Amino acid sequence: MDHKSALNQTKGSGSPQNVNPASANKIRNSRRKEWSVEYLFQKIMERDQAAVSRAITLIESNQHQHQEKAGLLVEKCLPFANKSIRIGITGVPGVGKSTFIESFGTHLADAGKRVAVLAVDPTSTVSGGSILGDKTRMETLVNHKNAFIRPSPSGDSLGGVAKKTRETIILCEAAGFDTLLIETVGVGQSETTVHSMTDFFLLLKLAGAGDELQGIKRGIMEMADAIVINKADGENKKPAEKARSEFRRALHLYPPKESGWSPNVLLCSALDHTGIEDIWKMITEFETTVKENKHFYHKRRQQNRFWLLQTINEHLKSRFYNNPEIKKELQNQMDAVEKNETTPFAAANYLLSMD
Repeated sequence: MDHKSALNQTKGSGSPQNVNPASANKIRNSRRKEWSVEYLFQKIMERDQAAVSRAITLIESNQHQHQEKAGLLVEKCLPFANKSIRIGITGVPGVGKSTFIESFGTHLADAGKRVAVLAVDPTSTVSGGSILGDKTRMETLVNHKNAFIRPSPSGDSLGGVAKKTRETIILCEAAGFDTLLIETVGVGQSETTVHSMTDFFLLLKLAGAGDELQGIKRGIMEMADAIVINKADGENKKPAEKARSEFRRALHLYPPKESGWSPNVLLCSALDHTGIEDIWKMITEFETTVKENKHFYHKRRQQNRFWLLQTINEHLKSRFYNNPEIKKELQNQMDAVEKNETTPFAAANYLLSMD
């Protein structure tokens, strides 16, 4: 007896009749082929955004052969990098980071700046997936000829940024982007990594959301080169002005910065595009100050040292977990820990002695 399935399979619609078959095959072949390091490098130097996207995908890959190619590509790009201002932008979820970057980035792009936005999206600890919806939220900026937006998953990396953000910065700078906006996942006071890879660290705050008390605590606010109170419009304008005064008083509690820069507190409304020009003016004043007193170059050297140490840590971690003997013994030790037959410290020491 035949049973009708609840699932129906329909025949594919095929290619539209107005599509040239030769063009369709050309597109399919270009997607299939592996671009060489030299070809990718040439296209990046020609400021080809598709090549930049493909290169970032390459460096984010966990495949061994891709990692080797990515390393060679970054080395080739490095002499053409370091010609930008790197701006880290952070704040708690809901503070309006994407809306702010849309408004701020569009202002800069309209002024002739070449803007690259590296947006980091949180990765779910349950499903392992990320939404990567920043391009959708930045409708105007994503279509601007002077802008490039790349969302990346945070993965298991800490500090509010993706694992390969540093390498991505080098690629974008080699492609001629002179202003880099690095948006973090917004996880609170643990975002120290983004501070170690940027020149200017911008902290977005809200008025009337309990942020005034949180801001007075040492931590992320102490690292900020400026605080911007967003959504200072309508009925929220007076509370924002009050919050600005409180944050300014709080900043006086901190010791002077090594850079010689005195952090300021500004108001803006990303929605109404007010205060945006003042923020850029402040950042250019900061850049002038730290370049004149040479702190800019000192911090860039510190960024490279931190990058070296982070890369060593990543390689050691990767080598440890990819060791076949350790992979096999790791499960045995985890079972022993679960059964209280050994302590986590003893199991860890045993596994580390095998490497």
